[in-house]
Amino acid sequence: MWRYAAGSVATLLLVAAGWLVFNGQARPDPLLPSPAPVTAQAAVAGQAAADDADLPEATAKTREQKRFDRYDKDRDASITREEYLASRHKAFAKLDVNGDGRLSFDEWAVKTTKRFAEADRDRSNTLTAGEFATTAPKRKTAKPACRCPQPAASDD
Repeated sequence: MWRYAAGSVATLLLVAAGWLVFNGQARPDPLLPSPAPVTAQAAVAGQAAADDADLPEATAKTREQKRFDRYDKDRDASITREEYLASRHKAFAKLDVNGDGRLSFDEWAVKTTKRFAEADRDRSNTLTAGEFATTAPKRKTAKPACRCPQPAASDD
């Protein structure tokens, strides 16, 4: 029974502490310091920034705008059904080897069939663990985000 009493008291203390924290007085002093006076270096930097303001800026497109532009082939700000399905038509045409407009299972699975045949070194129509390991998808290595020029070597 004493556990319930101790739990109730602890809960009331936590509620009271929360109320005091959230209803306390706000600080009258600002959180950020006042701006520093402008120095000669800051004035030069400000002039350089004003010179850069004359340069045109590239428009920042969102990922969704870029995706929309990839589908909108005729750039009329709308995507037709044909534009939307164009990538599927190309993928289907690559798989439809005989060009009859129908995909057989063999046409659909041709890439997997070739991969199996290449992995089956002993032509037994079965894959051992070592042969199966060769079918693992190749991971793309991450390209560096920036290729900065190397500093020139000094002749000291």
